[in-house]
Amino acid sequence: MTLIYLIAGEASGDLLGARLIAALRAARPDLTFAGVGGDRMAEQGFSSLFPMRELAVMGLAEVLPNIRRLSRRLDETTADILARRPGVVVTIDSPGFGLRIAARVRPRGFRVLHYVAPQVWAWRPGRVKRIAKEVDRILALLPFEAPFFEKAGIPVDFVGHSILESGADQGDAARFRAKHNIAPDERVVLVMPGSRRSEVGRLLPTFGAALKLAAQQMPKLRPVVPLAGPVEEAVRATAAHWHPAPILVQDVQEKYDAFAAAAAGLIKSGTSSLEVALAGVPMVVGYRVNPLTAIIARRLVKVPHISIVNLLAERRIIPELVQEDCTPEKLSAELVRLLTDPAAAAAQREGFATVFHMLRPAEGLPSAAAAAAVLRALEPA
Repeated sequence: MTLIYLIAGEASGDLLGARLIAALRAARPDLTFAGVGGDRMAEQGFSSLFPMRELAVMGLAEVLPNIRRLSRRLDETTADILARRPGVVVTIDSPGFGLRIAARVRPRGFRVLHYVAPQVWAWRPGRVKRIAKEVDRILALLPFEAPFFEKAGIPVDFVGHSILESGADQGDAARFRAKHNIAPDERVVLVMPGSRRSEVGRLLPTFGAALKLAAQQMPKLRPVVPLAGPVEEAVRATAAHWHPAPILVQDVQEKYDAFAAAAAGLIKSGTSSLEVALAGVPMVVGYRVNPLTAIIARRLVKVPHISIVNLLAERRIIPELVQEDCTPEKLSAELVRLLTDPAAAAAQREGFATVFHMLRPAEGLPSAAAAAAVLRALEPA
């Protein structure tokens, strides 16, 4: 039986990995899988080498305290690949860990695909030369990534964005409102602070304070916070003190029902903003990192927006409040504007529609396109 080795390091990669496993099994039932993943991959029968949550750190200041543990996990994962001899290694997002593994095993003769192009087009574009030595091929989610990496000699498959098959736009608002006894005059506000511990620690208290300010102007707000596995306890502990009290959602379908019921959102920059946009929910994007990380990032970042929606549209559809601008006062002001100005909310929804047609693969679903690329990599060179 042919073994495929998958490495995911955070919640979004875990979901990609789960969909990829399902698509690969549909095409080739004889395949087996090993590596590192989370709960969604476990639902596909995947057994992780160690808990994926250990990799859910981001930023220089956040990584440094965990460097020894991460180093041990690098060694352990490398040894496991060498022992198992998979037909192909697929590193999924989380380039800080995945590409370090790739750099170790590709010289040993293993074929390596990296699923989700590293955002070196946004910062450190010179890094692409090193990536060319670490991977055999990139599976890209965004259409503009292929030309960038192909210039550096890295073959790319644009497989489309997996958000399109998430079901985020298929929620039931009435079901959600009925389940949680939400009155007709109450406005549901989504709050999504990310799936990394460092993100939740910096964003969730700020989002909570912004909600408190907004509720002073609009008393009928009902915040909803979807829970991500690696940070569930931290979210519960922080949100327990909020006024207004939040609805905490674990189930994926219930999360999408909340999307359908939501009037607006306070959302962390990243995949979650695309998910919310697919559901047509107007939002304010906020993001903060450690001050040291921010200083370094400002010197390196080469793009005008941090939101993928804004990058694809090449204009500011969603307000972005970053670092010192990510304050309760500014977040609250933008949130209230979306809740009170129908034209502002409608403008965002119109912008979302122009973006999503760009994210579809040539045919079929993104997971099937990614699976086809992995299967081609199994063929003799």
